[in-house]
Amino acid sequence: MAVLVNEDTRVIVQGITGREGRFHTKLMLDYGTKIVAGVTPGKGGTEVYGVPVYDTMEEAVAEHPEANASIIFVPAKFASDAVYEAIDAGMKVVVVITEHIPVHEALGFVNYAKKRGTTVIGPNCPGIISPGKTKIGIMPGHIFSPGPVGIVSRSGTLTYEIAYALTKAGLGQTTAIGIGGDPVVGLTFTEAMELFERDPETKALVLIGEIGGDMEERAAKMVEEGRFTKPVVAFIAGRTAPPGKRMGHAGAIIMMGTGTYEGKVRALERVGVRVARTPMEIPDLIKEVM
Repeated sequence: MAVLVNEDTRVIVQGITGREGRFHTKLMLDYGTKIVAGVTPGKGGTEVYGVPVYDTMEEAVAEHPEANASIIFVPAKFASDAVYEAIDAGMKVVVVITEHIPVHEALGFVNYAKKRGTTVIGPNCPGIISPGKTKIGIMPGHIFSPGPVGIVSRSGTLTYEIAYALTKAGLGQTTAIGIGGDPVVGLTFTEAMELFERDPETKALVLIGEIGGDMEERAAKMVEEGRFTKPVVAFIAGRTAPPGKRMGHAGAIIMMGTGTYEGKVRALERVGVRVARTPMEIPDLIKEVM
């Protein structure tokens, strides 16, 4: 099994004719992702790598009713409209790669998605991959491999580094989800953990966090309350960050004494989560807890 997406997922690429959309469409197709359509206003009737392009999501879904997920490469100025269009078209999963979307706009479409039963991953994220089944995102597929370890991460680059380390250690992954590093994101750590908890093939979880916000503390509380029962290994980025400094992501900022590295590690270790000091420690810790 896998979480959220698998070999039966049918994908529409919004912004398929742009540079990034076109580039990653090719990589996703090469990986085996089943892309059934693309959408770019004004480009209807064309094709990208054999994928038919439509002017609207409504037109794309009318021709491809099997579609159930979309990935958005639309520029920030128009990305929110693209998300609403995907939700209204009935997409169950919407992956928002676009960065620099204003926080108030993200709040709007995240709340709308929850009301409509759509899972939004992102914005400003690398996407989701179920190794050997499908990839809806921009991650390098060759570093992932099928196996029993789930990954949920706030950092794209660390997702790649840790997945590669796990793969080299013979520890494949069920699904890896990069939820994004913005202050407001769709899928959260705890929501992802609920999905992995229900997945019988996921035997352990790697949680990749960073300073800022309280997602990691909420994850710890979920473990403490017994709502997540599988072994968890974590890594928190930003150990040497000075207070008040942003470290890459808009969401990674320590304010008013909250969101610190020490606080997150303390919360996780208190409930029995093993916290790695470096990404390279994670495969050995996973082997210990599984």
